[in-house]
Amino acid sequence: MEPGRQLRSKTTSIPGLLLFELPVHGDGRGWFKENWHRTKMLDAGLPDFGPVQNNISFNAARGTVRGIHAEPWDKFVSLASGRIFGAWVDLREGPTFGTLFTAELTPQDAVFVPRGVGNAFQTLDDDTAYTYLVNDHWSAAAQKEYTFLNLADEGVAVRWPIPLEKSILSAQDRKHPRLADVVPMRGRRTLVLGADGQLGTALRSAFAGDPMVEFADRTQFDIAADASYRARNWRDYSTIINAAAFTAVDAAESPEGRAAAWSINAAAVSRLARAAVEHSLTLVHVSSDYVFDGTAEVHFEDELPSPLGVYGQSKAAGDLAAGTVPRHYIVRTSWVVGAGKNFVRTMATLAVKGASPSVVDDQRGRLSFASDIAAGIRHLLRSRAPYGTYNLSNSGEAQSWYEVARDIYGFYGVDPLLVQPVRTAEYAKPNTAPRPPSSVLDLSRIRATGFDPPAATPRLAEYLRGLEL
Repeated sequence: MEPGRQLRSKTTSIPGLLLFELPVHGDGRGWFKENWHRTKMLDAGLPDFGPVQNNISFNAARGTVRGIHAEPWDKFVSLASGRIFGAWVDLREGPTFGTLFTAELTPQDAVFVPRGVGNAFQTLDDDTAYTYLVNDHWSAAAQKEYTFLNLADEGVAVRWPIPLEKSILSAQDRKHPRLADVVPMRGRRTLVLGADGQLGTALRSAFAGDPMVEFADRTQFDIAADASYRARNWRDYSTIINAAAFTAVDAAESPEGRAAAWSINAAAVSRLARAAVEHSLTLVHVSSDYVFDGTAEVHFEDELPSPLGVYGQSKAAGDLAAGTVPRHYIVRTSWVVGAGKNFVRTMATLAVKGASPSVVDDQRGRLSFASDIAAGIRHLLRSRAPYGTYNLSNSGEAQSWYEVARDIYGFYGVDPLLVQPVRTAEYAKPNTAPRPPSSVLDLSRIRATGFDPPAATPRLAEYLRGLEL
């Protein structure tokens, strides 16, 4: 064994396929190695792929060949004894389809094989055994999702150390198709839930034309129904964007609304989080300024929740559940404006009618246009920003609802003085939910990822120009 060898990884010509050098400590009795050490291997570049099953393949004779199999999960392979020649072919949909990489492996080596990369080994010694960790459970149904390539494909042209005609192959491996006949394995998709709401509609636009993003409204995936989860083949997905929520803030104060808010905003998010953990998915969950009591003038991501009403309490509980997912983005926003019913549309309708509404002037925040929230979510995913919680509203000076209403009246050339200021305590009716007096979100963290939310004022003008009343 090579003394002093350090754990390290190196990339290959196939994206995501990593080779690892493992420290092996030997003496006259034999040798010992740490075959799997999550923390050290993450530091060395291994994705946190969450293995759930460990398998061992023993091969009695030199020249035994297995493959080329691309499986619908990731795996980490290392040797327990002997030597093997490994051949990997990218069978994923994309520009690197058909790329070949080969290497010889001993017990001092390991390889991380991402989903969709064809994997084959030829043993170079008798009594060779290798072990592999996978992040999904094998089943007969899962095996039907494999993609195969013939070991003798002329285009890929693997240079086997031992000619295939002198090797031991299974009858099935001899029958696999040539590269020209292989159907590439599709990448994992992103599933957007709540796709018929204000944010869901904006996400449809943000990801328009992307075949790897799938949208589901409540009739297609009810996040509160166990049947929705059982009906999905989660191996097909890498990411869930949860844009579904119970947002009727005042209705949440009623007995029926309270139950609905907790069902959708808390219990269902817990169920989504469990699915994300079980299947190693990224969960994007949308939070709200209502998780705070609004006593702080500006809210930072690490502020502890202190909700005032049922809606805020249910959202805070959902945030806690989403935060248990290793790969999560909690996107906290405020004062959302998008397609459908919202404050801006209501004020615009009143303005063109020349009405004189009373609007609260002691709640301050920033508008958050759904299109910009959607763009921020897309940025976090595509830039692979560090996981965690991010505030995301539009930028600019904080305003009261009263000041926003005056701006809307001014846009339509209607006298802003028609809008009358009123205090929250005067405006509140029975069963009105308490509101945080300040909903201003600090935007430093998301700006640090390279996304600078546009200012609210010009976005408001753009929104009003496109509004059909």
